[in-house]
Amino acid sequence: MPADREPTRRPDRRRVDEVFGEVLPDTTSDERDPETRPTDADRWYTENRPPHHDR
Repeated sequence: MPADREPTRRPDRRRVDEVFGEVLPDTTSDERDPETRPTDADRWYTENRPPHHDR
């Protein structure tokens, strides 16, 4: 390494997350409790229906 060049610093994780947001979660999906799936096949569609559609 040349003498006039300063060594690079490792970025502060908190500062990077503050600017860019958290890219990866701290745990993976296999480490978390499984999510319960709705029993009604159309439930996702009714829960995510746009507000401008008539019910």
